[in-house]
Amino acid sequence: MGSDQKPRDTRALGRAGEDLACEFLQRAGFRILARNVHLRYAELDVVALDGPTLVFVEVRLRRGARFGGAAESVDLRKQRRIAAAAAELLASRRLPRMPRVRFDVVAIDASCAPPRVSHHRDAFSAE
Repeated sequence: MGSDQKPRDTRALGRAGEDLACEFLQRAGFRILARNVHLRYAELDVVALDGPTLVFVEVRLRRGARFGGAAESVDLRKQRRIAAAAAELLASRRLPRMPRVRFDVVAIDASCAPPRVSHHRDAFSAE
């Protein structure tokens, strides 16, 4: 997403951010199970396995800090929507049963080249 790769709209920018997040997670040993899962309560950006843990990953990208950092933008309301969507997906039994579930946030600062990626493990709980 450097100067030679500027998406023209927010949807393309979001896709590029999710691609970057998935590449980052895969290099860290995660296995991506699903992307952009649309459910009643919210969309789950990435569903992955981290060893014996099923991880729901919210991807946030910012091109600057004018509206706050990317990780901080996952407020309590958004956390609840993600947790409800995760519960709906788990109830559907379309995912493997894992002993642990975790909610992570991958924050991407796209104001620099290359973009800075930070991974916040266990960023919030379902409660």
